[in-house]
Amino acid sequence: MKHTLLYIIGLLFGCVSLVAQTTGPRFGVPFDFPLYLSGNFGELRSNHFHGGLDFKTQGVVGKPLLAIADGYISKVTVTPGGYGNALYITHDNGYTSVHGHLDRFLPEIARLVHEKQYAEQSFVVTLEFAPEEFPVRQGDVVAYAGNSGYSFGPHLHMEIRTTDTNEPIDPLPFYKDKIVDNIAPRATRIMVYGDEYKGKVSLNKPIKGATEINGKIIVNCQLSIVNCLEAWGRISTAISANDYMNGTTNNYGVRYVRLYVDDQLVSSSDVDRFSFDENRLINSWTDYAEQRRSGRWYMRSAIAENNDLRMLHADTDRGWVTINEERDYHFRYELEDLYGNRSNYRFVVRGKRMDIPQHLPDYYYLMDASRPNRFYTQGFELWIPKGELFDDVELAYDVIPSAADQAPHYQLTHSRIPLRKAAEITIPVSPRQGTDPKKLYVARVDGNGRAYCGGTYKYGRITANITELGTYTVCADTVAPKITPIGSTSWRKQGRIVLRIADGQTGIRDYRGTIDGRWVLFQYSSKNARLTCDLKAEGIGPGHHHVEIKVTDMRGNVRVVSYEL
Repeated sequence: MKHTLLYIIGLLFGCVSLVAQTTGPRFGVPFDFPLYLSGNFGELRSNHFHGGLDFKTQGVVGKPLLAIADGYISKVTVTPGGYGNALYITHDNGYTSVHGHLDRFLPEIARLVHEKQYAEQSFVVTLEFAPEEFPVRQGDVVAYAGNSGYSFGPHLHMEIRTTDTNEPIDPLPFYKDKIVDNIAPRATRIMVYGDEYKGKVSLNKPIKGATEINGKIIVNCQLSIVNCLEAWGRISTAISANDYMNGTTNNYGVRYVRLYVDDQLVSSSDVDRFSFDENRLINSWTDYAEQRRSGRWYMRSAIAENNDLRMLHADTDRGWVTINEERDYHFRYELEDLYGNRSNYRFVVRGKRMDIPQHLPDYYYLMDASRPNRFYTQGFELWIPKGELFDDVELAYDVIPSAADQAPHYQLTHSRIPLRKAAEITIPVSPRQGTDPKKLYVARVDGNGRAYCGGTYKYGRITANITELGTYTVCADTVAPKITPIGSTSWRKQGRIVLRIADGQTGIRDYRGTIDGRWVLFQYSSKNARLTCDLKAEGIGPGHHHVEIKVTDMRGNVRVVSYEL
């Protein structure tokens, strides 16, 4: 009864919120053609939630973008990745809209951007404007949609944020009457797992489509799983699901996920808003290790002790379920979208008494999530500030020898465990590495690969910030970036220079292009590592010209190439 009442109250508050959005501020459409989405608000992404709606632009760039409400253009930004060309409009109604991946700005704004790029000798710039400089009315053309930044097809990324807090909210309630959706969300897999040393799950018989991985049982939702799962102690579940809409083949994030056990609400999620500080909490709500292993997202019903993500709600045991009777426990997932389309997935977990391995932690290695933690041994040091761990973690520290000319690997945990923000790691540097200390860096060991984590060398040790626990080592980068001309024989005919710049270890820190000794704007796209210079746009006329490109990586290695044009 208590949980039912809480559920009803939650629905009422949700209705009040929805009514406030639809009867309060109103927004117009960003385009003058039918609206379809390629992405929705809150979709699960690497280390963050998707902060807006992705509107399709009929497969082309250059569609005029319309102001969705009165206000003024308050900011524009240009970056090689992320939003690419982005425009911010502060509206009179208390909200700010953000428009990313634009093809181009209005001519007057484009001129100011170009001037600032030359003034700062940088492709990456930010311009802010006063209310009286670029006022707009709803329906005015304010820019042109495109495919810039980290975008892999023409579309508009549009966010609506509260101006005072800069928090993104779901824009879809403002466009429900413009976008058709009568398709319910669908789940593909359900995961059941025990709380380490407090619960256990098992399959009572082999079933095709059900697998057991690291103590977790993953079952295809198409199967009948009424009598195959057994458990004892403290367990939880997770679900992999997507939403769908009419007229597209895309899949989307699910707005509401609710878990019931014996018809009692255990946990729920409502992806309606978030703050940017909450983005990395996605790594605790979802099964981080499984996502890294299989690429599939699972939304967990159990909420970690240090996960205060506001879109998550649970009972007094934070979404864990205690199986302590030898009977059938009836689980039900309810998925719902903003239009009220629902689907339900039911399964049974049979309570069966079984031995749960007892464990006494080694307190020398135990990292307590409620306090700061420092681990130190033989020159190696790990510092985890208070609040950075989602749950208690017992280190599996080990030093793994490598080849004679390479640094050993320092294992902290067997699997990758995410942190809220960051911890600090310090690794002793072996004298046999014998290279310039400025070239050394900390790297996360990921199979046969290495992920750059930066680092500062001092007194025989190198220190870096890390965002997850795993295995780390020290590497050296002494190789300069590569610069490769693309179609150089047609540069003169096409009127533009195109090059590819890449660095195989630590990545590109910066680049600089000059023509006849003068800095010239080369636009950079991180998604394809292309540098492009439009000769006519940059005032390079007919004649003989000397082109020089300088590229520097994150460890200060420099490559300089010259071309005669």
